[in-house]
Amino acid sequence: MDLHPTEVSGNEMKLGDGGAFDALIEFYRAFNAGDLDGLESVWLGKTEPSMDNPIGGIRRGWTQIAEGYSKLFKGQTTVHVTFFDFTSHGGDDWHLFVGRERGTCSTPNQALDVAFRTTRWFIRRDGAWRQLHHHGSVEDPKMLADYQRLIFG
Repeated sequence: MDLHPTEVSGNEMKLGDGGAFDALIEFYRAFNAGDLDGLESVWLGKTEPSMDNPIGGIRRGWTQIAEGYSKLFKGQTTVHVTFFDFTSHGGDDWHLFVGRERGTCSTPNQALDVAFRTTRWFIRRDGAWRQLHHHGSVEDPKMLADYQRLIFG
């Protein structure tokens, strides 16, 4: 029996087993709350992690990744997403989640439904699961253009 929820927004109860799925839940909790400290506790630190998506571009190392999140969280937009339609693959010290995100991007004057393809790769380091890599992409070019306009102005 699969104990994992079929969608993850960060509001789910963690399994409490010390597994990568709890780290995934914590990532979405922190992201959707705009909690940079919470994200830092989930991402691998220093220069190892990487991220590639249409808004942040390619970012290497926690400092660059944090800078991107900080700009998003301090801007006029609020992004809230749920991870769904995903697969989960892993070993003793790595775990890969591949799926989709859907949600909203809103400003005080506008709201946009958003959809992304998403991969999140976690590794176990010093007994804790940390995100090593995120890749996001967009299938709908019009939605991407609208999303970029909301984020960048």
